[in-house]
Amino acid sequence: MLLLGILAAAVASLMYDLAVALQAIEARAVPVEQGLRPSLFGSLLRRGRWIAATALSIAGFPLQVVALLWAPLTVVQPTLALGLLLLLYLGHRMLGERVGRQELVGVALVVGGVAGLALAAPERSTRAASTLEIAVVLGALGLIAILPFLRRAWSAGLPVVYAAGLWFAWGSITAKFLSDALAESHWLRALEWAAITGASGIFALLAEMTALQRRAAVQVAPIVFVVQVVVPVLLAPVLTGERWSSTPLGGLLLVVLLAVVASGSLVLGRSPAVAGLTAGAHEGPDGHGGVAAGAERGEDAADLAGAAAPGPHLEDDPGV
Repeated sequence: MLLLGILAAAVASLMYDLAVALQAIEARAVPVEQGLRPSLFGSLLRRGRWIAATALSIAGFPLQVVALLWAPLTVVQPTLALGLLLLLYLGHRMLGERVGRQELVGVALVVGGVAGLALAAPERSTRAASTLEIAVVLGALGLIAILPFLRRAWSAGLPVVYAAGLWFAWGSITAKFLSDALAESHWLRALEWAAITGASGIFALLAEMTALQRRAAVQVAPIVFVVQVVVPVLLAPVLTGERWSSTPLGGLLLVVLLAVVASGSLVLGRSPAVAGLTAGAHEGPDGHGGVAAGAERGEDAADLAGAAAPGPHLEDDPGV
């Protein structure tokens, strides 16, 4: 069942990361003034490609829940980094970006780290922490992640990037509790966790789209990927009852392998192929995206969306 869980998580990761690449194209065509505001969703919901991408991401979520029914969170979450390999391939084929030694090292780190975690992982557990412990930990995460929404000055900085990662991490933790409720046929509890996960997903999406509007993709994607992989795994022994003490070196090997996956995610996230694809639109001279940057060069939204389809190589454009 472990291998089936890994397979389900891998497919979910492909759907998630492809969705992000498509969503980024549309997010950068929306005025940055709408960042972290409900009006951002209003604008994006008028864009068919963004709706399709979001539907693809939502369709991937049941696969993540299924993966958590078959495999521990310690394995499922790092496996979600495998979707970066799809972005690397698409960036190479669609944008003509070269796949060099750096990218191959990143692939080896992610694949090797996930394989190692699969071999060393603890047994799947449904022994969750107490309600108070869960509330305290999730409350602390939520408090940190909500700060950029309360301080508008932080919406253009790195805090909103970390907030997006933390909200995705929150959703992955609650998805684990959702899977446990389903496994035990506690349907009402499952509905409650599904609602909580959905709410966190809205905050995560709003923060991520805002970050992609205002910052270079190479400054957004790697951080979001690493935070949403690392935080749930480090909290797994505390919240989900996964016994790291029963694994090789008392859990130390798991920490090393997690660091390997995180390092590979950073390497791939910063590669031109992945960053170019998740950039969606041309970056402005100050490293920010959005309509304003494109308008300065006479580009319209249709031109900016061209990064999603095969076409001329973009590596010679200083804005990519």
